[in-house]
Amino acid sequence: MAGTRWLSASEQETWRAFLCACNAFFSAVDGQLQRDSGMPHAYYEILVRLSETPGRAMRMSQLAEATSASKSRASHAVARLEERGWVRRVDCATDRRGQVAELTDEGYAALAEAARGHVEQVRRSLFDALTPEQVTQLRAISDAMIAAGEGRGRVAFPSVCPSEDEPAAEEPAAEEPAEAEAAAASAR
Repeated sequence: MAGTRWLSASEQETWRAFLCACNAFFSAVDGQLQRDSGMPHAYYEILVRLSETPGRAMRMSQLAEATSASKSRASHAVARLEERGWVRRVDCATDRRGQVAELTDEGYAALAEAARGHVEQVRRSLFDALTPEQVTQLRAISDAMIAAGEGRGRVAFPSVCPSEDEPAAEEPAAEEPAEAEAAAASAR
């Protein structure tokens, strides 16, 4: 086995700058959502993911994976969103083991209300600071990082519940949390 591939001084500086940039960005985004909409970024991301799926519904296991959360963290967040009336959890009609999170009309309205401020914050904290060429480079860098992470962060899902003709699939294992930038539903 080869020895440790230590970072060069330049790589170490880049790594630290990247960490600081991510922390500053997500702190600004989360702070804006908390201040203006009373929700953390993780809740906003759940609402976005549900709003983008057919029927505004997704299996809990898929929602956890799509938001890069553990199953227990996603379940806790959905419980808080249920308390607000923004999401409801229902049993999967064709798979007794599964549950589905559904975005309510009230949840969609809360998302729509929060989206404008969120998009403005994303623009201020990210896109306004970059040239068009840097935006293109950032996309390429992000795609390379996603690929290096074995595709985590880009998830395609089958239907919410299998039809009665399809066998129920095993629920996929959730990946460990890795913060992923959520864009507003209207900005995608």
